[in-house]
Amino acid sequence: MEQFYLDTPKEGFIDITAKVKEMVKRSQIRQGICQVFIPHTTAGVTINENADPDVVTDMLAALEHMVPKLPFRHIEGNSPAHVKSTLVGCSISVPVADNNLLLGTWQGIYFCEFDGPRTRKVFVQVVGV
Repeated sequence: MEQFYLDTPKEGFIDITAKVKEMVKRSQIRQGICQVFIPHTTAGVTINENADPDVVTDMLAALEHMVPKLPFRHIEGNSPAHVKSTLVGCSISVPVADNNLLLGTWQGIYFCEFDGPRTRKVFVQVVGV
């Protein structure tokens, strides 16, 4: 297992595809699976289109619409970030073949920040043969 750190903005999606691909290459796993896990309750990880930046803008707008700023009870005031993290999720799995991630043509892996700016940790584990 490997890990890396990200310095994140207040809110946004950060394309981490290249970093994860680099870790898969280093693993020398020919066939298997790559899991990316985010150990934070106000951030997440997702796979989505990485060709058109408008998709990320639209995703953030949709999440903002789905999780409005309500009078939540949590004292820290970041309950919307917790809800968004739950909706997006904290891990993804991607098949690996011939030492490459089997992502679709337009797919990328995104770290999703909902309560930054912060320094965040990302775990990447590649298993296989």
